[in-house]
Amino acid sequence: MNTITNKTFDEERALYDSHDIAVRDCAFDGPADGESAFKECGNIIVEHCFFNLRYPFWHDKGLKLAASEMTELCRAALWYSENVEIHDSKLHGIKALRECADIKMHRCDIVSSEFGWSVRGITMEDCTVQSEYFMMRSEGLNFRDVHMKGKYSFQYITDSVFENCVFDTKDAFWHAKNIVVRNSVVKGEYLAWYSENITFENCKIIGTQPLCYCKNLKLIDCEMVDTDLSFERSDVEATLTAPIVSIKNPLSGHIYVPAVGELIMDIENAHGRVITENQAYSINVCNCCA
Repeated sequence: MNTITNKTFDEERALYDSHDIAVRDCAFDGPADGESAFKECGNIIVEHCFFNLRYPFWHDKGLKLAASEMTELCRAALWYSENVEIHDSKLHGIKALRECADIKMHRCDIVSSEFGWSVRGITMEDCTVQSEYFMMRSEGLNFRDVHMKGKYSFQYITDSVFENCVFDTKDAFWHAKNIVVRNSVVKGEYLAWYSENITFENCKIIGTQPLCYCKNLKLIDCEMVDTDLSFERSDVEATLTAPIVSIKNPLSGHIYVPAVGELIMDIENAHGRVITENQAYSINVCNCCA
């Protein structure tokens, strides 16, 4: 493997079609303002490098990126690439990851709107994220110890698992399918509308009007805080560990909860049952308190 160290590159396609190289302590920056430094490369190691130019890693196969920084000017940094490992790095440009496959990320700081669209298979551990439309239309996500803040995250994703995470994000998990969220905090308005086969286990859920229009929704030993008008038109099986503000028109299933502040069931096809410590509620019960 050839090694390149302590160089500065600013030309167009500086290392285009390179293979079996290690690049260390280099900067991709300068007045020529070139793009696509590592396009069409394979089996490359990049360590302690600085990226201030656009589109550095497109159509690459076999990339290890470590202890590096991508500035906000490093737009669309990784597209159409496969078999990528990134750790201890900053990814601060918009649209940093798109249509990639087999990605592993550890201890990274991500500040990137529209990050992770149409990705197939990504493991992310011990990372922080600020993003809008994060991971849209991706599949096979496996996240652990990820702290995320933003809007419209995880929309249209499939076949994914999230553990020990903290998400502060409105409109999360819309239209998501086959999802498990464990031991996590999910805060934000309008959680997981129109989702299918989504399970929350030992989670804290915070915010108005969550979990509406869901199919095969499951909650196992979850706490719901400031969650009014929950479960509207959803098929749900839930066991809640604390009182809930209000529930509205669950279509089917059972909701076990210590107490409910208000239960609204004012449509004929709302057959879900709400079971509290003192009373069981079912169809056509309005404005009841446990």
